[in-house]
Formats: sequence, C-alpha cells, structure tokens
Amino acid sequence: METDDVLDGAPTADTAARVREVIAAAGVSQREFARRVVMDPSKLSRSLSGTRRFTAAELARIADEGRVDAGWLLGTRSHERAAAPTVGVEGGRPLQIVRETVRLIAEHGFHAVRVADIARACATSSAAIHYHFPGRAELLEAAVRWCMDEDTARRAARLAEADDAAAELRQLIALQTPRTAQQRRQWAVWLDLWAEAARSTAVGRLHSEYYRQWRETVADVVRRGVGQGVFRAGLDPQAAALTLTALIDGLATHVLSVGGPSSAAAADAMHAALTTHVTDTILAP
Repeated sequence: METDDVLDGAPTADTAARVREVIAAAGVSQREFARRVVMDPSKLSRSLSGTRRFTAAELARIADEGRVDAGWLLGTRSHERAAAPTVGVEGGRPLQIVRETVRLIAEHGFHAVRVADIARACATSSAAIHYHFPGRAELLEAAVRWCMDEDTARRAARLAEADDAAAELRQLIALQTPRTAQQRRQWAVWLDLWAEAARSTAVGRLHSEYYRQWRETVADVVRRGVGQGVFRAGLDPQAAALTLTALIDGLATHVLSVGGPSSAAAADAMHAALTTHVTDTILAP
C-alpha cells in the first residue's frame, strides 16, 4: 500500500518545482527520470501537477538520483541543493537495491525473497532498504517495473539498429532467446510473474499490462513488414503476434528447464525453431 509519509515534514508547494529542477538538471525526459528512480511515470506526472503527494520513499530516491538533500526538496532546509550523501554503488543505492531484488527473485522465486535477504545482498541494513522502499510489496513492484523498463529499453535500442521489419523481428527473437546468464535471469523472473498474473495481484496486473505492450510491439513490427512487402500480404498482425509470442514463451520455458551444458543446445534449438516459424509463416515467399 502506498504511504504518504514524508521526510522531515510535509511537502511544501515548492516541492514539485524543486523536483522539476532535479529532472531538468538530469537532462533526460520525465519518463526516463521516472525509470531511473523506479517510479510509475503516471505517479510522477500526477505528483508534479499537484494532484498526488510524493511519498517519503519517492523523495528519497529522487534526492539520491539528483544528488540533492531531501530536506531541500521538501523546503525544510533553505540552503540550495545541498549534496546528498554519496553512495558508493553504481547508479546509487535505490538501483542497487532493485537490481539485487531482481537477482534474488530469479534465483529463489518471487515469494521467497525477504527484505533481510536483500539487505544482506546490498551489504546494508533492513532499515536502509525501508528508507527507499517502505514495504516489501512496494519494493517487489519496483523491481518488476525496473526489469520491464530495462527490457523495453534494450528492445528499443536493438530495433533502432534494424534496416527493415524482417531485421527487427530477427532482433526480437535474438533478445528473447535465453542464451546469456542475464537473459536466463530475466526469463526466470517472467515465469514467476505469470503465476502472479493468474492470481490478479498488483504485480501480476503490472506484468499483464507489460505483456500486452510486448505483444503489440510484435504486431507493429508485423504490420510494418506487410507494408514494406517483406512479410506475407494479407497477414493478420495481431494473430501473427499472438502465435509468435506464445511460441517464444513455450520454447523459453523449455530452455530454462534444461540445466548445465545442455542449456546452450536448447537455446540454439529454440532460435532455430523460431527462425523456421518466421520463414514459413511470416516472411514473404
């Protein structure tokens, strides 16, 4: 549950303006800044417009990312942009916490991860974890959001390198084939989240929305390919995307169930099967 507790007092009317200053100084879009502080972009937008209060944890993460004092954000300290304590971890403490949470979910499962485990992995205390993420539920949701945002960013970068829709589809298949340790960790998280989606939990609903966006990305690629003439004329983009994503899911689940040296061979077989499917049913003859 979201809390409205704040740091060292209540937010002033200028808090949103100061957060805007921090975002401007970062030189990135509002959406990208939300990703960096592991915050729902819509919540950041509403907080900046004054229709929602920033929570204590959100202000702590914003201060950490902007290297400013949380008291300055709140208006409880008059000195300008006092530097926040430097955190000796890449990306700052909040991102370290989130990355370690994702790693632990992949290794042990969504429901097995405790705040104490995360604190131990970050070489810090549970109190330090709660400073940035008040409750376990908020932390797990933030970890899932970060994982999804990272996947979306990698996908966008790879698609930008492609010359046409056929190349885009090949890039998507490569990204979804769990060859590397990082890809396998990501798929392990996805498998846990499907179970959450089936139970209609908050995290499960977040995963369902992300999956809808992922399938629409595939449909958009198919739609472009038909228009470019590199895919079969008359192909239904939604139906093609549904079939391809379902095939990816099933094959990836099989790859993850295979351990040791055989996993590389299973990943190769998955990639070959997907390539054959695209050649036989999607690419123009």
